Amino acid sequence: MQEKPNKKHRWGVILAGGDGTRLRSLTRLVSDDERPKQFCPLLGGKTLLAQTRLRIAGSIDSGQTLFSLTESHKPFYAAELAKVPSACLVAQPSNRGTLPAILWSLLRIVRLDEDAVVAFFPSDHYYSDEGKFVANIESAFDFAGVDARSVILLGAVAKNPEVEYGWIEAETVSANGFDGLKRVKRFWEKPSDQLARALFDRGCLWNTFVMVGRAGAFLEMTRQAVPSLYRNFVPVLRLTNPDNEGEAMQPVYNSLSTGDFSREVLSVSTERLAVASFGDIGWSDLGTPRRLITTLFESGIESPWVRASGCCNQCGLTLTAS
Repeated sequence: MQEKPNKKHRWGVILAGGDGTRLRSLTRLVSDDERPKQFCPLLGGKTLLAQTRLRIAGSIDSGQTLFSLTESHKPFYAAELAKVPSACLVAQPSNRGTLPAILWSLLRIVRLDEDAVVAFFPSDHYYSDEGKFVANIESAFDFAGVDARSVILLGAVAKNPEVEYGWIEAETVSANGFDGLKRVKRFWEKPSDQLARALFDRGCLWNTFVMVGRAGAFLEMTRQAVPSLYRNFVPVLRLTNPDNEGEAMQPVYNSLSTGDFSREVLSVSTERLAVASFGDIGWSDLGTPRRLITTLFESGIESPWVRASGCCNQCGLTLTAS
């Protein structure tokens, strides 16, 4: 058993570099511009990014929360993040998916704190029970603090055989002696209808892509899975001042294809992964107009743009407020 690190080594990364293309028709209606969904006030009066920041603020110090961004989106996030130190902004030259975004963020963090324990949070999620969400994050930090080699994934109880989510199939035995923490057996990305029904029947979990682990564990897993990408990133980011990283990384990004952390790293590293179930916390990935509108009405959140914009008709939904 390893010594559990204290809270001063807790770090968070909010993944906010996506283009949000599947929701673009709706965000245009709401904001009258081309901003991605994370910079749009879709649920109430705050942007999804602002809600994510508030959600994790009690667990991770604001000075140790990084934002993984894309430089072309700067007009949409500059004002909201104006008071955030530049060392906490990882502004990529372009969006190349979650893999380079996560690797860059990790390398920035280990320069600042070699003993860091890091949690990653997508910026476009909703949780109806945020208290339970925070409690699970606290437990995940405890798990990661004890086991320096493992990365803990947070899974949500599946409510239906969803084909647009990733799924996690867990082993039947507990991991590391922790109740509620199991080893990951396999990932299933966006399964067919038939497979999704089978996964649902087997009690598999939805993959929320919230994950917690020591920075070193994430980096070693990434180095083993994608050694060429790791070799390209490390020399540049070790020698460059954080304020100049974007310019230095431009040639690297010019040669990159889109990389998916879940598919290219997690799915080939199951021996290092554990999964904890969030339980029923009303989780939703707000990835499509239908899912977003359904979440609004089921939660009772007031958003006047919904009916004014006619988006329910666009989504083909007939909804009544709960």
